[in-house]
Amino acid sequence: MKLAAIATILVAALAAAPAIASSTARPAAHCRAGVLHPVGTAVAAYAAVVNGTTRTYKRPNGGLRATFSKRTDLGYPTTFSIVGAILNRRCAATWYRVKLPMKPNGTVGYVRPWAVSVEKVATRISVDLSRRELVLYRRGTVVLRTRVAVGASSTPTPIGRYFVSQRIIAPNPAGPYGPEVLAVSAFSNVLQGWAKGGPIAIHGTNEPWLIGQAASHGCIRVRNETLMRLFAATPGGTPVVIHP
Repeated sequence: MKLAAIATILVAALAAAPAIASSTARPAAHCRAGVLHPVGTAVAAYAAVVNGTTRTYKRPNGGLRATFSKRTDLGYPTTFSIVGAILNRRCAATWYRVKLPMKPNGTVGYVRPWAVSVEKVATRISVDLSRRELVLYRRGTVVLRTRVAVGASSTPTPIGRYFVSQRIIAPNPAGPYGPEVLAVSAFSNVLQGWAKGGPIAIHGTNEPWLIGQAASHGCIRVRNETLMRLFAATPGGTPVVIHP
């Protein structure tokens, strides 16, 4: 893991910790061991990219949640989203609390810091289902706003807080997914029989006339030319918030 990334995420965690009073000029850092500190702000998030086959746990020192390979079945580096850090008395992280790209939606687990590489993410995607609108933010500033197609009433797009779990170049740019795909760590709540559990993604389309409608199987469709801009600006681990 990059030392700079470790330092950055610990600063983010310690910012939520109570200040420590001391009469010395250069006090040693002390933290309350075992306390979970939130990580991430409205303008910065942190992705955890696994370094190899990685076990995640239901709680620190608890039962196994799931085991993940270094890469997904599509060849993309397996990525989690860090939402918390547990520190020891020396203020070093002993566990990260992470959102996982698995069912049910919103599943979290714990992973050891040495098992992942941390990357800071300055982008965020917001999807408003009722407005049929997607907005991309960078460092809190809007950089892209576009109309989208969302899930039909029988196959709705799941509401919640997710993250970009994979960036995929589509095999057929003229096909139903367009040239590129941003896979999201969400799954359909109704398509139980679909392959891989009905994963949700932001992708292009070969039916641009449906943009602005509730017409998909749950995915978020973007015009291909706009999707290419979005894809280029969105790294893995980017938070994705889907609103009603």
